[in-house]
Amino acid sequence: MQANTSSNGASATTPLLHEEAAAAAGATFHGEEEDRNRGGGDGGWWRKVLVFDVEEAKNQVLFSLPMILTNVFYYSIPLVSVMFAGHLGQLQLAGATLANSWATVTGFAFMTGLSGSLETLCGQGFGAKEYRMLGIYLQASCITSFLFSIVVSICWFYTEPILILLQQDPDISKTAALYMRYLIPSLFAYGIIQNILRFLQTQSIVMPLVFLSALPMALHFGIVYALVHLTSLGFKGAPLAASVSLWISMLLLAVYVIYSKKFKPTWQGFSSESFSFILSNLKLALPSAAMVCLEYWAFEILVFLAGLMPNAELTTSLIAMCVNTETIAYMITYGLSAAASTRVSNELGSGNLDRAKSAMLVTLKLSVLLALTFVLALAFGHNIWAGFFNDSPEIIEKFASLTPFLAISITFDSVQGVLSGVVRGCGWQHLAVYANLATFYFIGMPIAGFLGFKLNLQAKGLWTGLICGLSMQASTLLLITLCRNWKDLRNLPQLVVLNVSCSKLSELPAAIGELQMLKSLDVSFNSILKIPEAIGDQQFHSRV
Repeated sequence: MQANTSSNGASATTPLLHEEAAAAAGATFHGEEEDRNRGGGDGGWWRKVLVFDVEEAKNQVLFSLPMILTNVFYYSIPLVSVMFAGHLGQLQLAGATLANSWATVTGFAFMTGLSGSLETLCGQGFGAKEYRMLGIYLQASCITSFLFSIVVSICWFYTEPILILLQQDPDISKTAALYMRYLIPSLFAYGIIQNILRFLQTQSIVMPLVFLSALPMALHFGIVYALVHLTSLGFKGAPLAASVSLWISMLLLAVYVIYSKKFKPTWQGFSSESFSFILSNLKLALPSAAMVCLEYWAFEILVFLAGLMPNAELTTSLIAMCVNTETIAYMITYGLSAAASTRVSNELGSGNLDRAKSAMLVTLKLSVLLALTFVLALAFGHNIWAGFFNDSPEIIEKFASLTPFLAISITFDSVQGVLSGVVRGCGWQHLAVYANLATFYFIGMPIAGFLGFKLNLQAKGLWTGLICGLSMQASTLLLITLCRNWKDLRNLPQLVVLNVSCSKLSELPAAIGELQMLKSLDVSFNSILKIPEAIGDQQFHSRV
């Protein structure tokens, strides 16, 4: 990685594209605009859609691959524990599977969502070269995740009565509750892991993450085997091993950030200043968590509805296979989503709106190309893929009939995944919450219920409802991206990275909220170091 120098002389790693590549992207963007003006409207739009900025695309792919591997490794740690628990018996398998699903939708997904605030704050802060603030934002987000982990862990402790209230089998509920109690320590580690990942991601430091996630994953096999088979813990050893491995992962990441020299500009030690940014962090973290959880819950509701069908065993198996396939496909999309978020937030922080839009367009093209590749593989190999889940000819045949529906949903999910990354990079999480709530729960799920039960289309009806939800979600996010005034975002980093506490910010004149005072002053925000204690005097230490 090359070094970049901030206004105060600190150096840090560059964003995802080197300066030369960024200039080339800008040149490409303006070149296309000239072509459109010169050649008329006919050739401009399709050239913009079909022609790739090769350098931008290459850098995004190189960024995405390590993020995909990192996500897979962390996802696999609790999954491996479920596999070891499942070999102890059918009840243990059912209990561990239910517990893992419950942990994902109530805890792990929520922690992942909370960390989304850093994609906005750290991404734009890094683009604006306010490097010191990244460490402050990280600490504020970790405090937020820790506090919410306490709340969620109380919910996990009372898993058994909650699952019984949801009409789950009493024996399976009791086994799942036992699994959940030993999984509680992992929640605290997982929240911090996600925050550190976003902190590194927004600085485009992704290659070390592969090693730092692969090592705990490799160690996990030995840990879970030892605790399950070589101690008296047995079934309880599986979730405890997941907790131990995730804590090892968290400590490795923390040590890397604290002691690596490359983070001197962005990590300058623990600071009490981070407490004053908790409230501003929450304003982005809670909508980020909501937009993630609303989507996760929609898939779980489909599995629940499948269990209410007349032929519940067959329908549940088919829907579960489709959900797992969609999840694996989204893991690949996740890398592009992270690239979109990082590129857009970095460029917005630098004030480069054209480059941010150009990067978004490249990511969308890559997502469609990736989705088509996955769909083609599924179209020709759906029988082989279904055979990994079940050997029943009936299930394999039914899954083949669902493959076209699955191909459509994967395509829409890939596009919305990238657009969600753009939304997080721009700080529009609150709009995405409304979009996800409306499209999934007022459109997708009602249609799924109507087609599945009223028209008796069963699994096809349920998945058609999901497709309606995903297509409307992708369309809504696209409209938000196209219709919002991106020029307003040019001033956003000025307030995001302004190094003042929330209490001091509230004392600023009301005019500063409208940016009138700031616009009337010839001030370079990269040179602002501090607002004086006598904030009422409205005097700045920077040069006016």
